[in-house]
Amino acid sequence: MNINSSETVGVFLLNLGGPDSLEAVRPFLFNLFSDREIIRLWPSFMQKPLAYLISSLRHKKTEGYYRLIGGKSPIFDITTAQAEALEGRLNDSRSTTHDSRSFKVYIGMRYWHPLIEDVIPKIQKDGVRKLVVLSLYPQYSIATTGSSLSRFKAVVAKFPIEWQAITSWYDNELYIDAMVHKIQKGIESFKNGEPVPHVLFSAHSLPKKFIKEGDPYVKQIKGTIQKITEKIDITWDLSYQSRSGPVEWIGPSTDNVIEKLAGEGVRNLLVVPISFVSDHIETLYEIDILYKSMAASLGVRLERVESLNTSAPFVKALKDIVLKGLKAGWAE
Repeated sequence: MNINSSETVGVFLLNLGGPDSLEAVRPFLFNLFSDREIIRLWPSFMQKPLAYLISSLRHKKTEGYYRLIGGKSPIFDITTAQAEALEGRLNDSRSTTHDSRSFKVYIGMRYWHPLIEDVIPKIQKDGVRKLVVLSLYPQYSIATTGSSLSRFKAVVAKFPIEWQAITSWYDNELYIDAMVHKIQKGIESFKNGEPVPHVLFSAHSLPKKFIKEGDPYVKQIKGTIQKITEKIDITWDLSYQSRSGPVEWIGPSTDNVIEKLAGEGVRNLLVVPISFVSDHIETLYEIDILYKSMAASLGVRLERVESLNTSAPFVKALKDIVLKGLKAGWAE
C-alpha cells in the first residue's frame, strides 16, 4: 500500500523500560515477571500471584543496584533522546529528497511507563494512520521483540492504524558501522605500548528452551559479530550475562569467561555489550561495577565500549532502518 506523500508517518520505538525511581522497582519487577511470553510460572492462574511474591522478595536487592547507578534506570531519558534525534533526522531529509511526508516518533515500553498500551491511543489521537514499529533490540528474540510486539498487536487491533513492524536489524550496515566506530574508540582508550585488548562480546542471556524451540537470537548475535569482525581485526570471545531464575541459560556466562581469559594471561579486556543499544542496569551496574571489579581482582583491566545511545552514526542507522521498513509494505 502506498503512503500519501503529504501525510504524517508515525514511528514507534519499542523498548523494555526500566524503573524511573527506587519506588518503581517493585512494580517494574512485577510487570516483568507477569509476562508469560518470557517467564512461565505454572499454572497460568498463579502467574500474577507468583510474580507479586518474586517482586516482593527481590525488590530490595535490586533497589541496591539502582542506587549505585543514580537511583533509577536511564532508559526512558535515553530512548526519548533517541526518538527526538531520529525524528529530526527523518524530517530533515525532506529538503534533500523533495518528499513532503513528515514523521513523528513515539516511544513505548513493555514493562514501565510510558507503556505501549498508553501510547497507542495518543498516536491515534494525533491523527497518525500509518505506523512503522521498530523494536530497539537489534537481534530478535521472543523474550524481547516478540513480547513487545505481542503486546503492541493486542492493543493496536482496536485502532484504525495500519502498521509495519521491523523485527530485527542485526546486520544493517550502518548499525554495524556504528558498532565498529565504538569498538575502535574503545581500543584507542588503551594507551600506546599496552597490549591490544581482547574483545569480549557480552549479550543478555536467554533460557536454553527458547533456542531449542527455534528462537533466532543466538544465530543473529553471531551474525552481528561476523559483520563486525569483517570490518575490524580483533581477537574475541562471546559470553552471556544477566541470568536470573532456576532455569537452564545459554552460556558461557560473562563472569566465567572473564575468569578463563585471566587464566590465559589476558590483561586488557574490552567488553562490548552486543545486544544492547542503550545504557541501563546491565551496562552501568553489571559490566561497569560488578565485572570491572571482578576483573581487577584477577589482574585484568576491563573497559567497556560506550553504548550507542544517541551517537550520530547510530541515529543515522535508525533512520536507514526506518526508511527501508517503509519500502517493505504494510501489515494486513
